[in-house]
Amino acid sequence: MLVYNLLNGPRRFGELLEALGSVSPKTVSQRLKMLEEIKFVERQAFAEIPPRVEYRLTEKGLALVDIIEAIRQFGERYLSDAEPKPIGSTSEASACQ
Repeated sequence: MLVYNLLNGPRRFGELLEALGSVSPKTVSQRLKMLEEIKFVERQAFAEIPPRVEYRLTEKGLALVDIIEAIRQFGERYLSDAEPKPIGSTSEASACQ
């Protein structure tokens, strides 16, 4: 979700935290550090008061755009109207016979 939220450009930590909803700040921070280590995300600190930090996708991170878009399209096409069917429903049972 962090990569998805950075697709439209740089975001500040607070913006990412808000976009992710109930994810803890510690978890977001850990994931951003991991993404930095594998060169998917770049962290830019500005020498301002108060301090400002922005995160952006690197070239390697931007290479995920097509993959994320394909997953989104798949979900819209095959999962958007699908309701989970209870196990052992009649349509499932007849399909197995």
